[in-house]
Amino acid sequence: MDPEKIGPYNVIRKIGEGGMGTVYYGRHEETDKEAAIKILPASLSRESGFIARFAREIDALRQLSNPNVIEPFESGVDGDTYYYAMEYINGETLMSKLRREKRIPWREAIEIALPVCSALKAAHDAGIIHRDLKPSNLMLGKDGEVKLTDFGVAQVFAGTRLTATGGVIGTAEYMSPEQAQGKRATKKSDLYSLGALLYVMVTGRPPFTGKTTLDVIQKQKYGLFDRPSKFVDNIPHWLEDVIIQLLDKEPDKRHADAYVLSRRLKEIPKLVDYSQEDSIIAGDTYDGSAPTVSISEDGSIGTEKYNDENLEEVRGAGSGTIMRNLVREEIRHSQNAGLVGSFLNNIWVLLIMLGLVIYGGFYFIGQKKLSPEEMFQAGEKLLQNEEGSVWLRAEREYFIPLLENDPEEWEEKVNPYLQKIEFYRWKKELGWSRVKKRKFIPESDPERFLFEADRLFSAGEYAKAEQKLLSLKHLLVLKAENTRFLKLTNQLLEETKTKRKESNHSYNLLDEGLAEAEKLNKEGKIKEAKNIWKSIIILYEGDPAAYKKVQLAKKALINR
Repeated sequence: MDPEKIGPYNVIRKIGEGGMGTVYYGRHEETDKEAAIKILPASLSRESGFIARFAREIDALRQLSNPNVIEPFESGVDGDTYYYAMEYINGETLMSKLRREKRIPWREAIEIALPVCSALKAAHDAGIIHRDLKPSNLMLGKDGEVKLTDFGVAQVFAGTRLTATGGVIGTAEYMSPEQAQGKRATKKSDLYSLGALLYVMVTGRPPFTGKTTLDVIQKQKYGLFDRPSKFVDNIPHWLEDVIIQLLDKEPDKRHADAYVLSRRLKEIPKLVDYSQEDSIIAGDTYDGSAPTVSISEDGSIGTEKYNDENLEEVRGAGSGTIMRNLVREEIRHSQNAGLVGSFLNNIWVLLIMLGLVIYGGFYFIGQKKLSPEEMFQAGEKLLQNEEGSVWLRAEREYFIPLLENDPEEWEEKVNPYLQKIEFYRWKKELGWSRVKKRKFIPESDPERFLFEADRLFSAGEYAKAEQKLLSLKHLLVLKAENTRFLKLTNQLLEETKTKRKESNHSYNLLDEGLAEAEKLNKEGKIKEAKNIWKSIIILYEGDPAAYKKVQLAKKALINR
């Protein structure tokens, strides 16, 4: 029988039930605040020291502030029932979505994985490892938000039986090989689980399955999984490579950390879009695989896609066969070619050009490799240019490699630049990245307000920009279709807050004006004091940071 009340919460309905307890939706009896309340099984309360450890873990999680981590409220005991309350998300779990849709489009899968990366990064920086990352622990809100639940609570249950093995903590289909072997979990273990999540989202099945939990655990330790492209034709090979690297048996071969992984994931849609643009220009279509040139025995040339079979066939072709077919093709085309065409199709011209390419390649390889400091300086120099494709080059060639090689050393230095590049990319998608060169015509209110906030930001009016963005955010969360603009708003808001803190904007002129007006007022020079108060109101009204002082000036003016 479901309880009517748990601690200070009135229970409204049951949300879900599982091996780790039952979850209810309720409201605080005094504040009416919504909450998801989890009742723990009686078996957990009998574990030695469990309650004390549980309380310590809740306290630790309260210090973990991240928008993609579920917020814990409180824990306690109501009679014989142990519970903890947490933030309520109006939506569904990733498990529910997968059961309904079977598979998730790869772009949407990346959009879900990116907030998880943010949550993991924040937790790992705080020394917390999740250890039980799985679809049922991921909440998808109706407004597009993604929240990781039970974050860190898995560590509290270290003395309990989470699986049939008794000594292994986690869910078999998503646990890392080192967890399956009973070894200590690290942040790389969580990355493996995220790789399994990506795998199941795009393919509709976990990397490993079995008749029993022990079967799955054995496969996690020693088995080989099928490449995602076996089940999904249109998965980009970049995403497949990321998933395969995450699922490597050796932790050191996985990505450096969740932040580096997030940068890689963000690059994939852009790489696909750029490839599609290039393919359209070339009169071809793109499906995520790489095209290659094939030369048949009769000398005809065509394009085909790499796969495991024809790749070996192409690799197996001898140099003599390829040269023979190239000569045949050159003779056939030169018969009808024009002057320029004949010149370009001349075999000796082609050989000379090939030699130049080879020489250029050796010259490039022989160049001195840049040190990390030189790479960072090169990236900084590129960002001194007007925003454009050169910024993307800085990200791709310098900043991302620095993060991959040494994230602890370079993350703090590189991250501000990556945020600028990310915002440029979003502005480019909206069509107003080069507003100085053409008149921007917004197609919707969100575009208009974002554009206005960006102009304020560019002018250094960070307080005004922040106020406009906060107001816009409150409206955008009302509908799920505003997700794209909400993400853009959050990105600009974060950058605006950072800039506002860095700017140390001084209001010395305002303070001096108020002090002088007060002095003149006391001296009986009312007219001079009024002029100063009026000037303050004209100059500073509309500036949120100066609101209180502007009100003082208004009040003083009215009283005189």
